[in-house]
Amino acid sequence: MNWFVQLFTEQSVAQAVIIYALVIAVGIALGKLKLLGISFGVTWVLFIGLVVAAMGITVNKETEHFLKEFGLVIFVYAIGLQVGPGFFASLKKSALANNALAASVVLLGVLITVLFFYFTNTTMPVMAGVMSGAVTNTPGLAAAQAAVKDLHIPGADNATITLAYAVAYPFAVVGIILSLLLLKKILGINVLQQQELHRKLAFLQSSRPLSVHIKLENQQFIGQPIRKIFELLNEPVIISRMWHLGTVITPTPDILLSEGDVMQFVAPKKVMEKIKLLVGRESEMNLRNEPTSGLISRQIVVTRKEVTHKRLGDLPILHQEALTLSRIKRAGIEMVAHGNIYLQLGDTVTVVGSEESVHVFTEEVGNSLKRLETPDLGPIFIGIVLGVILGSIPFHLPNIPVAVKIGMAGGPLIVALFLSRFGNYMYLNNYTTNSANLMIRELGIALFLASVGLGSGHNLSTAFVDGSGYQWIGMGILITMLPLLIVGVVAHRFFKKTYFEICGLLAGACTDPPALAFALKMAGNDIPSSTYATVYPLTMILRILVAQLLILFFAS
Repeated sequence: MNWFVQLFTEQSVAQAVIIYALVIAVGIALGKLKLLGISFGVTWVLFIGLVVAAMGITVNKETEHFLKEFGLVIFVYAIGLQVGPGFFASLKKSALANNALAASVVLLGVLITVLFFYFTNTTMPVMAGVMSGAVTNTPGLAAAQAAVKDLHIPGADNATITLAYAVAYPFAVVGIILSLLLLKKILGINVLQQQELHRKLAFLQSSRPLSVHIKLENQQFIGQPIRKIFELLNEPVIISRMWHLGTVITPTPDILLSEGDVMQFVAPKKVMEKIKLLVGRESEMNLRNEPTSGLISRQIVVTRKEVTHKRLGDLPILHQEALTLSRIKRAGIEMVAHGNIYLQLGDTVTVVGSEESVHVFTEEVGNSLKRLETPDLGPIFIGIVLGVILGSIPFHLPNIPVAVKIGMAGGPLIVALFLSRFGNYMYLNNYTTNSANLMIRELGIALFLASVGLGSGHNLSTAFVDGSGYQWIGMGILITMLPLLIVGVVAHRFFKKTYFEICGLLAGACTDPPALAFALKMAGNDIPSSTYATVYPLTMILRILVAQLLILFFAS
């Protein structure tokens, strides 16, 4: 039986595989348990790693270091691919206020961290660990550890930083949710009233395309080509079907309008009102059910990357008289299929036309879901290479004795953000299905958390023997809750944000999925998800950068 004991205790490749697998498996299993409706999820992997290391079981240091860094890289890269399109959409004017409020949460947390640094005997590296744990931000912990390593700070121990993070983290998860409940009380929120408010706002502000049949009543258009309507509207509008001279057709821009024409317009609600004023009133005719129509409507999924590098208006396949594209659904959002859109893998296109033309279009764009289920790993690893290179570029800041790097957390995240949005233009397709992205993400964060736990657990008992652990908990709770309560009140009173929007914003500002899950369950709609996705990318970048900058400015 000696071989069996040695398999678990003596350092080897097999031993590392077994220990990591057990730590991750037990951590994931415990992460499914809930206490008062709250779960720590994958963070249990960190706690199990700490316990295993405290028992004296260790793995090879080089293996541990590699798995920690590689796990972090694939975790943040998968996050970047997922939130990239939403991040660039969040830079629009309408979302700047949300990002400004989320940035305020980050900066207030940094301010409180600096105050604790000055008024306690806690070193800044340890405070950076407490701060990262207090906002449940693992990449921030990695950035702080990387900065300590690069600066060779005397007396700074990455194991102690990890312990500070691990001690603060559990209370942070509870503290974030408690802050949302306190805000509900402070602001006098009635959940049912908030739900009704969002139902009304969704109807008034929806940008989802509508499909309406309009009868031509404006006599000035008779004898004019349809393109005249498009020119006067100057908005993304589609005419998917048209009753013209006694039959239903898919019109081209050059068809001349006749008296009695009925057109099925596809456009956002606000544009549809302009169409009615310009063209005519809504018709009772439904062209989709017209028995003389030889047209069909299909939803086709884009699965061939060859069609993703051109404007929709430049695709030859669309120059068919019996074919019209009306809508594109991307990442849960519907939009009008105008000519300036670039198709992306995974887009669902609503197409109207004859059976033959729809078949030709289907062959052109793919419509093979099985093809999407097999991710193209080449561009993903090229992106990771570019991210590591970017994260390793040194740049100098005033009064900082060493060069600054955005590191293994920041570089891959930024590259993934850009490639998820613009990769198609460079023939770097980084598309992954949601399930594949989640698998990569969970694997990466599990490897990282297991590594930091196994590398730090031998100091676990000392954190509470000298009282430091209790102090870290107290400081962490204040870093967690004060910024959330302050910014939550400001967002409601001065920016007129609804409570559900604030919940998503604050969960995103802490990059905390459990808080988002709690907000979604309370709201009963996806409003918290939209604000969470809006602020998450910017907040993630800020959390990584400020953790490094605190070390650079106050510990170097």
